[in-house]
Amino acid sequence: MTETGTATRPAAPRAAAAWLVLSLACACQFMVILDASIVNVALPSIRADLGFTPTGLAWVVNGYLLTFGGLMLLGGRAADLFGQRRMLVAGLVVFSAASLLAGVASNPDALVAARAVQGAGAALLAPATLAVITTYFTEERARARAFGAWSASGGVGGMAGALAGGALTTGLSWRWVFLINVPIGAVLIAVALGSLVRTPAVRHRSLDLAGAVTGTAGLAALLYGVTQTAEHGWSTRPIVVPVVAGLGLLVVFVVVEARFAAQPMVPLRLFRLRGVAVGNGMLLLFGAIAIAMWYFTSLFLQNVLGYSALRAGLGQTPAAVMFVVVARSAAALLPRIGVRPLLLAGCAGFVAGFGWLARAGADSAYLASVLGPTLLIAVGIGLTFPTLMAAATADAPDGDAGIVGGLANTASQVGGSLGLAVLATAGSARAASAAGESAAASGYSLDFLLAAGLAVAIALASVLLPRHRPARG
Repeated sequence: MTETGTATRPAAPRAAAAWLVLSLACACQFMVILDASIVNVALPSIRADLGFTPTGLAWVVNGYLLTFGGLMLLGGRAADLFGQRRMLVAGLVVFSAASLLAGVASNPDALVAARAVQGAGAALLAPATLAVITTYFTEERARARAFGAWSASGGVGGMAGALAGGALTTGLSWRWVFLINVPIGAVLIAVALGSLVRTPAVRHRSLDLAGAVTGTAGLAALLYGVTQTAEHGWSTRPIVVPVVAGLGLLVVFVVVEARFAAQPMVPLRLFRLRGVAVGNGMLLLFGAIAIAMWYFTSLFLQNVLGYSALRAGLGQTPAAVMFVVVARSAAALLPRIGVRPLLLAGCAGFVAGFGWLARAGADSAYLASVLGPTLLIAVGIGLTFPTLMAAATADAPDGDAGIVGGLANTASQVGGSLGLAVLATAGSARAASAAGESAAASGYSLDFLLAAGLAVAIALASVLLPRHRPARG
């Protein structure tokens, strides 16, 4: 950093060092995504051991997701102001310490509190990993490969969650679902301290306190309201009050950033960059599509085809493997053919896959009606996710890499939360109006068709992205 607070980009790492930095970023992403899913299989054991109520048990998941989504913008800006290395290590320390507290929790309140702190650690960690990739990998091909590997690591984390959660809970105890993070976190802290360049904090700059409070509180209130839709109707007080409050705080946040903040947490000038503005809008839509794939397909397998939770997880494994393979391939294709062709190809996979899946019913066979469409959808996710993340962060100025990464992560997270609420409401209403054994299948069919519609919206929005000049050679 210079005396005036201008960021200095670290020198490009040597091949071995670059491999280590990328492995660190991918491992951190893997751990963050893993922890969002690994706990699901352990929930029945947690409830029996600690005496959770049915509604209270949901907060073992929501407590993590709420602070993760609500604090990501703050975490992204902190990475820019205080250094990526410093905040990545801080995120690992907080995440690992909270995992230890969760693993030894003796009552429901202690576990939910620990999960909330875990989410806060993840909110520091996730933007820092993206900022590290954006900062350390400046050449287009290298950055595309890095984004592909980072995206694939998240897919592996999501895929491994159900299997690892089941194995740890059955073989040891539900507590090891959390305790396993402690030794892994210790190793990653050591790698981060040894591989990342230490950069000083930006001088003569301070955190935008008003923006931090209004932005974080607004996102948290909005996400809190949305997470309650499974228990309450959209027009009820438990939903309306936090959603309206959250939207109001976000309006105040924009006013603060535009008019009053000397050094805003989210500089609105970033949205003049077409890739940032359009990319984040598309990530909102993508989050809802991803929810339709992984969440509603799992429910379809269990509630319509009668699969067990474990069998449903295994039924989604081929699609998860396909996503990982395609995400890595997309990284190689991106510099050569550009963002728009990959997005259009991915959206074609979404429309074909969801359209096919929407025709499945209670008498459908897995191989004929589920495996094929989910593989197509996985191809779409593998093509679009790393491409959208690259598009949304490509033009990030050196000193804003953290907040741009935070914006991209937040857009995907908020899109997923809103998509889950809206699609679940629409599907439930369709199922309630249908009759007989096909009622549940009818609801999921609508969810899949709506996801296909969101894919069409992404395809149309792709024309707004900056033109790409393919790399030579």
